[in-house]
Amino acid sequence: MNFKQELASILHDLLGQEMTLKDLELMIEKPKNQEHGDLAFPCFTLAKLKRKSPNLIAEELCKKIQSPIFEKVTVVGAYLNFFLNKKTASEKVVRDILAQKGKYGELTFGNGGAVTIDMSSPNIAKPFSMGHLRSTVIGNSLALIVEKCGYKPLKINHLGDWGTQFGKLITAYQLWGDADKVKANPIKELLSLYIKFHEEAESNPSLEDQGRSWFKKLEDGDAQALELWKWFRDESLKEFSRIYELMNVEFDSYAGEAFYNDKMDRVVQLLEEKHLLVESEQAQVVELNEEQLPPCLIKKSDGATLYATRDLAAALYRQEEYQFVQSLYVVGHEQSLHFKQLIAVLSKMGYDWSKLMHHIPFGMMLKDGKKMSTRKGKVVLLEEVLNESIAMARHNIEEKNPNLANKDKVAKQVGVGAVIFHDLKNNRMNDIEFSLEEMLRFEGETGPYVQYTYARACSILRKATGKTEYKAATYTNSWEKEWKVTSLLIEFASAVQRACTNFDPSQVAKYIIDLAQAFNKYYAEVKILEDSAEQQGRLALVFAVTEVLKEGLRLLGLEAPDEM
Repeated sequence: MNFKQELASILHDLLGQEMTLKDLELMIEKPKNQEHGDLAFPCFTLAKLKRKSPNLIAEELCKKIQSPIFEKVTVVGAYLNFFLNKKTASEKVVRDILAQKGKYGELTFGNGGAVTIDMSSPNIAKPFSMGHLRSTVIGNSLALIVEKCGYKPLKINHLGDWGTQFGKLITAYQLWGDADKVKANPIKELLSLYIKFHEEAESNPSLEDQGRSWFKKLEDGDAQALELWKWFRDESLKEFSRIYELMNVEFDSYAGEAFYNDKMDRVVQLLEEKHLLVESEQAQVVELNEEQLPPCLIKKSDGATLYATRDLAAALYRQEEYQFVQSLYVVGHEQSLHFKQLIAVLSKMGYDWSKLMHHIPFGMMLKDGKKMSTRKGKVVLLEEVLNESIAMARHNIEEKNPNLANKDKVAKQVGVGAVIFHDLKNNRMNDIEFSLEEMLRFEGETGPYVQYTYARACSILRKATGKTEYKAATYTNSWEKEWKVTSLLIEFASAVQRACTNFDPSQVAKYIIDLAQAFNKYYAEVKILEDSAEQQGRLALVFAVTEVLKEGLRLLGLEAPDEM
């Protein structure tokens, strides 16, 4: 049940047509301190409409509100504070979860609209590093969250499979490469060639010109350049697929930068037709003075296209192919200027749908306080981190629960989950210092802590099998002791909506940490399995908690083991 909606409806009946239901619902707040009630309604906006003091309006409304869902309504200044009837609200929310199970918290405001999510997008011929983790897991979680809100997500892995770096790599391979070494260990060997190129280029700048020349050949369809490029790409995709499988991440499209090679001439033509292209230092640019942005480079002086040209082609293709209602680019904050320019150029071209495009920036993954750099070889490989995390989880299982069935499966769920949760519990704009020890802690605000809470709750239900079906009809308890837990269960849909609206999975992560902590405190204080008139209601609450924790973990891309 959405108590905000119910309160908005009550207020709407009392106020008539002065405010819409939607506006009233948006005004309703949740007090930071539970002592001030479960919901609050500020009357400042009404003061302008009614030309009365907000305090007086609050007093008048308070006298008129009568509803069994509230045990009391108080006035504090210009605020109406509402205290939910614990028994009524708790029974209703638990009944809803028992009936809806994993569908609890679903929202429909997406109306089936397509949301394209440009995410992960590693560069081929380079290892999948910890630096790629953020875009992958944030994008994957956002896809699950928008789907929960009624949208249709389309996950696009916009592979970095084109650009000057491939000219550099081909140059390095021609100069120092060994085909047998590359075949034996492709990614490692290609990375070492890429690093060697940059080391040598510091003392021999002409290498940069050779790199640019080979990329131009690649763009022009040179057979030797294309053959090498395809080989590098195929080997990279095999490696990436293994890592995505480990993280349970799938994509609807692998259309990378190269996919748009034959679509860029159209972009240039459209810009020319709209008289937006101008020459600047022999290059072709779109001026963005009115938008207070630097000019957007479309074509270099040698005729080679740029990153922006491809992204313009990609945006046009995605709108025509999917008719998106939102298009998300889950890319680090250092690319903010690029996306401002991209959206501004599309707007100048007359495409109103450019307003539906959003850059979803995030902070960096740091090592020793510095950005990880493939170029300089300071890279931590994601697959190694995931495998080490799984091994540590397996070791913990052997120590704490050696008789556990499916040890390898649970170790993978917990080990991979620890790494993903460590990222998603942080606000995405924060930089994250890479620390394997921190990620793998199995207590505190971590993925394993939430997973363990879920497994503990499942264990309680297994012990209760045969005693009750914990149906929702015959509760006798007052729900005073349970209120912290049930009041959080009520908030699940709100947490999902916040995560969707703000493109911020940490809203869900923080929510399930709070729910897990509240449940563990409740478990420590109340003998749930003790024979009593309250047992059935308490077991129903435990079941409700398992459903919401499991669904919350799923929305972050984590699995929930029944036993740990």
